[in-house]
Amino acid sequence: MHERRIPEWVRHSPAPSVRDFGLLAGLEAVVRGILISVFPLIMYRALGDAERVSMAYFLIGFLSLGAGLMVPGLIRYLPRRWAYSAGALLFVAGAGLAVQGTPLTTIAALACNTVAAVVCFICFNAYVLDYIERVELGRCETSRMFYSALGWTVGPMAGVLLMEIWPPAPFVISGVAALAMLALFWALRLGNGKMITRARRPARNPLAFLPRFFAQPRLVAGYLFAMIRSCGWWVYVVYLPIFAIESGLGDQLGGIMLSITNGMLFAAPLILRWVQARSLKSAVRTGFAGAGLCFATAGLLSGWPPLAAGLLMLGSFWLIVLDICAGLPFLMAVKPSERTEMSAIYSSYRDVSGILTPGVAWLVLLAAPVAGIFVAGGAGLFGAFTIAARMHPRLGRPRIRLEPGSLADA
Repeated sequence: MHERRIPEWVRHSPAPSVRDFGLLAGLEAVVRGILISVFPLIMYRALGDAERVSMAYFLIGFLSLGAGLMVPGLIRYLPRRWAYSAGALLFVAGAGLAVQGTPLTTIAALACNTVAAVVCFICFNAYVLDYIERVELGRCETSRMFYSALGWTVGPMAGVLLMEIWPPAPFVISGVAALAMLALFWALRLGNGKMITRARRPARNPLAFLPRFFAQPRLVAGYLFAMIRSCGWWVYVVYLPIFAIESGLGDQLGGIMLSITNGMLFAAPLILRWVQARSLKSAVRTGFAGAGLCFATAGLLSGWPPLAAGLLMLGSFWLIVLDICAGLPFLMAVKPSERTEMSAIYSSYRDVSGILTPGVAWLVLLAAPVAGIFVAGGAGLFGAFTIAARMHPRLGRPRIRLEPGSLADA
């Protein structure tokens, strides 16, 4: 009598692959990409001026930072699969609130979208570390960038164009994409991640490592590189569309230019070759200098709006270069024994930049027009250029093979 065996794929679901995580990231890129240029426009329309928009983003930044700090503790009690699902449903809720169009629901929609991005980001990275071998992490990051490129390239332009045809359209697409992302997540059967081994002692709070972090100048410099680069993106994504409206360039320009910029993601392998052909110090300093010069000059030449907008887009290309190389100094400076805790500290750079940028912008707008924010952004980028002068000239050669993305989700 032949023994009938249950097929392996029924008894044990196959482990998710690099491609599976790429597809999941690609759907999230559609969810967020189609709204990234829409939110500054609807916030400006709902609140009436750039100063109020800055204050709203400033307060939501604190909410995002708090959510990011709470998620690791939350998933000790709430299964991770439900935390990720809650994040996906927050995207749907945000899309529904945005359709209402009132000032209060618009702010609430942005808050939902921001918290959802934080929750899904933390859970996604945890799943990647659970299921993808360390030697495959570089390939996983490349796959994530490849599958996300279309959503981040087409999304911003499509969002602002569709909003002119039918205002709810980008929010409907974002909500549907979020539900598709949730469906794929459950189809992959990721569960609560892999339990490698039972911890012998409770995990230490990453905040307890702050003294160790500040005692290591290389870590502080690496964090500042990531945070200032993220501030540059905030200036470009939020304040370029407002500048375009106030300068008479139209509501759609910001989204179109962001789509063109994100198209540079397809050139990431070529940019990586350029980075590898020189020292990491040279690449990082060149990126910050190029972006800082373009942003500051755009602010000073704001009397010619088309020229200023073109300079900002040129500066954003240098931000793409920094996305590829500016996270590596932190990664190389972390001691293996502190990698988990220091990575948790590092991941806060997005939330800190989300507080710092609108906070500084709010202060600038008290005394200057929107163009003053570009000058302030350029000054910050030049500050990172100065800090990078202290990097070791041989950092990145010859021991490490540079890979795009590193620690950041930039």
